[in-house]
Amino acid sequence: MTFAPHGNHLIAGRRVGAETKFSSAPAQGTAFEYSAGSPDLVAEACAAAHAAFQGFAASTREERAVLLDTIAAEIDARGDQITEIGTSETGLPEVRLQGERGRTTGQLRLFASHIREGTYLDRRHDTALPDRQPLPRPDLRMMQRPIGPVAVFGASNFPLAFSTAGGDTAAALAAGCPVVVKGHGAHPGTGEIVGDAIVAALDKLGMDGGIFSLVQGGTRAVGEALVTDPRIKAVGFTGSLGGGRALFDLCARRPEPIPFFGELGSVNPMFVLPAAAAARAGDLGKGWAGSLTMGVGQFCTNPGIAIVVDGPEAETFTRAARDGLQAVAAQTMLSDGMADAYRAGARRVSEGAGVKSLLSSTSEGRSAAPYLFDVSAEDWMANEALSEEVFGPLGLVIRVKDAEQMQAVATRFRGQLTATLQMDEGDMDLARALLPVLEQMAGRVLANGFPTGVEVADTMVHGGPYPASTNFGATSVGTLSIRRFLRPVCYQNLPEALLPADLRPV
Repeated sequence: MTFAPHGNHLIAGRRVGAETKFSSAPAQGTAFEYSAGSPDLVAEACAAAHAAFQGFAASTREERAVLLDTIAAEIDARGDQITEIGTSETGLPEVRLQGERGRTTGQLRLFASHIREGTYLDRRHDTALPDRQPLPRPDLRMMQRPIGPVAVFGASNFPLAFSTAGGDTAAALAAGCPVVVKGHGAHPGTGEIVGDAIVAALDKLGMDGGIFSLVQGGTRAVGEALVTDPRIKAVGFTGSLGGGRALFDLCARRPEPIPFFGELGSVNPMFVLPAAAAARAGDLGKGWAGSLTMGVGQFCTNPGIAIVVDGPEAETFTRAARDGLQAVAAQTMLSDGMADAYRAGARRVSEGAGVKSLLSSTSEGRSAAPYLFDVSAEDWMANEALSEEVFGPLGLVIRVKDAEQMQAVATRFRGQLTATLQMDEGDMDLARALLPVLEQMAGRVLANGFPTGVEVADTMVHGGPYPASTNFGATSVGTLSIRRFLRPVCYQNLPEALLPADLRPV
């Protein structure tokens, strides 16, 4: 039996319709109608989140951990429905949706374990020193406290792991912050089912429905209303540089500016060092092609640019990459708009001075096939547009004259999510010279691997200097991401009975 969504918003535990509708645009299968969002609905959701905040902030870590575990179980219980409508809306294969669902429930459970353990609170205590001279010291206690209601924008390229119950939502709920999600119009049915799972978990546990709301679709005014609502205290966003920067600016212009944690764009450069190229240029080219085309290149960690010293090894590398890309047929992208943007990006690269096409393709509608280009370091450094992200399976090879020019190229990249060193033992000196530049450039530095795919773990950093993200000190993946939605509070000479439970002596 085919799943049919109810098509409503989820506002504080209630299904709320709207007169204005929009239709989904699935890659395959049936289109459905959904209620479109409005500023009034956003205001209603934000009011409910604000009303729920104090009670949720005062909940115990165990209560929030149980909520996260229960949401994960409710999502798993709807697994077949999620896969069915998710594959229809996005064109992603079933195995990808099933894997992403596992990642989504896994990070919910990871946060449950993390807050049960409690070290994220960073609790500190300086005992009173009443006899200290020349002045006594008061009793000082500190811990992290939730920041307030959080707005989350669903991502186009991850309908589960970065959307309704994705990493931003999981981290905010773990911190004790209610969440208002702006659903992504590319997969409203997937978002609805996951939203229903969160509502069911809250209902099962008897918790305030205002802890979670989902507002679907709508015009740009809906997103603007969400980030400018005075009851919202932080924003999590994954999307385009243009859209993210516009929302970031709105957050900064508020009477009370708030943090905007946006992941915006990255080309994730890969540096193929000379000894590695001499030993395995063909394997590296083949592996790069596989990484470029994974998920039709629709990963934020897609390594879109490779830097290699010109010569026979560069020829071997590019030939292997071209052969690998040529073997990949056109695939369906997540939306028509994304496919159009991909082709526009390919045209922009192809028109750059000195750019040579090594593999061109033709694709129509929502499908996309790989492109491969190369360019000299001099021409690349003279054209800033060649360092901009093209979201899709497109690769650009930058040919440098020598190790010194490779270092010069490295300094020209703006902020990135990742930077990769393909290296052998003979490359150690060059790698050592490049590393300080890459540390300043990226949130994650890899050796001898490919950045596509992000491990959900305590040590993961998924963020970087602008424009990779708008807050270089934060990550949107891993347990450290909870710190985005917390702030330190110091308690001076407060009676123990007034302290938060987690600060009271055991």
